[in-house]
Amino acid sequence: MKIRFPVTLFASILAISILLTSCSSPALPNQAPAVTNSAFFTGHGSIDNAYVIGAHPGESLNLVNSNNQIVQTSKASYLGSAVFNYVIPGSGYSIQSSYNNKVYGTGSFSVMSPTDIPPESFYSSQHMHVGLNYIKMRDGITLAATLRLPAGKTLSDGPFPTVIEYSGYSIGAPGNFLKGLIGIPQKYPAPSSSTVIGSFLAPSLGFASVDLQMRGTGCSGGAYDLFGPLTAADGYDAVQIISSQSWVKNHKVGLVGISYSGISQWFVAATRPPGLAAIAPMSPTNNLYDTGYPGGMYNNGFAAEWIQERIVAAQAAPKGGQEWAKQMIALGDKTCLANQVLHPDTLNVHQIMTQAIHYIPSLFNVRNPSLNAEKINVPVLLASSFQDEETGGQQINLLSYLKNDAHVYSTLTNGTHIDPLGPANITKWLEFLQIFVGNEVPHAVPGFSTLMNLVYQQLTGSATPITLTPMQFVNAKSVSQAKQEFEKSTPRVDVFFDNGGSSVNPGAMQPEWSASFNNWPPKSATVTTYYLGVNGGLTTSNTSQTSDVSYKPVPLLPRTDLPSGNVWANLPPYQWNPVPSGQGIGFITKPLTQDEVVVGPASLNLMLKSTAPDTDIQVEVSEVLPNGKEMYVQSGWLRASDRALNTAESTVLHPSPTFYKSTASPLPKGKFTLVRVPIFPIGFAFRKGSRLRIVISAPGDDTPEWAFDTYQTNGTVTNTVELGGSQPSTLVLPVEAKITPKDPQPQCPSNRGEPCRTYVPESNGG
Repeated sequence: MKIRFPVTLFASILAISILLTSCSSPALPNQAPAVTNSAFFTGHGSIDNAYVIGAHPGESLNLVNSNNQIVQTSKASYLGSAVFNYVIPGSGYSIQSSYNNKVYGTGSFSVMSPTDIPPESFYSSQHMHVGLNYIKMRDGITLAATLRLPAGKTLSDGPFPTVIEYSGYSIGAPGNFLKGLIGIPQKYPAPSSSTVIGSFLAPSLGFASVDLQMRGTGCSGGAYDLFGPLTAADGYDAVQIISSQSWVKNHKVGLVGISYSGISQWFVAATRPPGLAAIAPMSPTNNLYDTGYPGGMYNNGFAAEWIQERIVAAQAAPKGGQEWAKQMIALGDKTCLANQVLHPDTLNVHQIMTQAIHYIPSLFNVRNPSLNAEKINVPVLLASSFQDEETGGQQINLLSYLKNDAHVYSTLTNGTHIDPLGPANITKWLEFLQIFVGNEVPHAVPGFSTLMNLVYQQLTGSATPITLTPMQFVNAKSVSQAKQEFEKSTPRVDVFFDNGGSSVNPGAMQPEWSASFNNWPPKSATVTTYYLGVNGGLTTSNTSQTSDVSYKPVPLLPRTDLPSGNVWANLPPYQWNPVPSGQGIGFITKPLTQDEVVVGPASLNLMLKSTAPDTDIQVEVSEVLPNGKEMYVQSGWLRASDRALNTAESTVLHPSPTFYKSTASPLPKGKFTLVRVPIFPIGFAFRKGSRLRIVISAPGDDTPEWAFDTYQTNGTVTNTVELGGSQPSTLVLPVEAKITPKDPQPQCPSNRGEPCRTYVPESNGG
């Protein structure tokens, strides 16, 4: 069974957005009847929605506006609750129901907009204690929030530098994380391993940590609406409540977390709560559509599995839902029990996921981390992996949207979803939090290295120790000096290479060297064009003679390259297979005469025609070593009908498809058409003597978790690529000509996230 750590969601947002509109009735122009009796249920206003508590199960309910018009209808859940989504903010709303020839109505209430912020007294009047708290949001819903202090400390020992981890996993469970991990019995349930940063690392490193349970999950109240407007508003409220506490140093907090709790930070920070000092997201995603629908194809591997897990976890306890909520209810937690009432109103995103194909701006933009990133004005430390098997390497493009924030620092490395926790980033992470959240001169924490090696052992299964980078800035005379030194010596973009490439400990979370850049994508790169040629050649010069090459786009099996095993292990048992003969085409360079370091996004520009009106394309980039081994580098995907580009965002190196339904179009019959396939960001050093290779095929068999709902052609479709001539097919890469690798060629396999296989030429010779 695969280990599950900070899993993420991504594609879910698409399904949720569509379901929101499908579950909300359109505006109804009919006038509501006159109320004859006061309702026995209650109506409440929230942000862009309204909710009902206390109705009869199955009862028909009407949302009525200030003009006494019915604007939406719904039926009460088995717990007597209902949620009305996409309600226009305003006052004078009420809920009505007709029963036995009588019309029951609630008192009037207001529906808020996201900008309706309570007075500061609303936040400062709430007081928290160590352990499980229930903090009130502006719409009256309470969220579970568990406060943990450094070992042996009490609130009277404060104030403490304080961080928040915010997700929908079992994060609010108030038990001891370490006892739960090793199976020691305890009174209260322990949080899941996916909350390791807030529940374990932060308090172990001297921080007070609040684990905030997302609305509609666990013991938190409300209905689950993944990354809807309430996610940001709840985060704002929580930051302000927590930062107002007397035990919080400087009344400023930071946001931390990996994956789910790495994504949530973008939405909260975009609201600019005054009590927020900085954010430090690891392994987020840039755009949930890109992970749910890579290249416009439904990710029915990881995404489908993750969505189903979220639906199950968000149900009402004790009948369903998260185990820790069931246990708290069994222990007599009446607030947790009462908070389950709206959980049945969780939106069933799974049933409509496969129906949603295109990007819908009105639904997705509010839930788009990239667009939220443009609004962030606090320091950011982003850590990402190029081959992230869950959230995807496209997350690195978040850096492009942080251009309005001068205090941005990033650590990028080859590797998996958990590699941002590795030594390339973790010391910088601690320094960043101590300076920007704690307002302290960085200082070493006793046992830090031992602590992290315990974490690495749990994640990878390897007990071989890993060396952490020593703490810097510890000799600064003041916090101001430490901050200046950090900002001066820490680049906006740090790219680490050959993570795992050690000949002593292959596959260990230990990069071999790094390069620094002032921007993303790096402006220092040389745009290098390779031409796809005859006999599978890949050259830097074009030929005037036109030719073509064909293949059958049959979906590759197995659908993933790791059918079993731990993807975070030092050397996972990858099964990255050659593409079957005739089902793909390959193009390969001659042995390189010098090292070629590639950093940034890339583009495969195909002159393509197909016997079908649409086709799904996958491109793999790899390095073929002199000994015949082939090392995976990166992939790109595109459904050809989604080839229309956003011209404002697209560049020669980064085609940005719109994925709009209105711009999708079939391939013209019998004609070659330009199809630009985006290749996820690359950070890789191709060595002198090796060969750079690409393989073009249908999707499948090159990621450990993602799988694709791709066209099933049964070998009846032929794709043809035009080569040479006035409109050649090309591969465009960003090459850093002045950077030289600092280590020898890593053995194959060794690099994390970059599996190996024996090179087998495709049928066209490449």
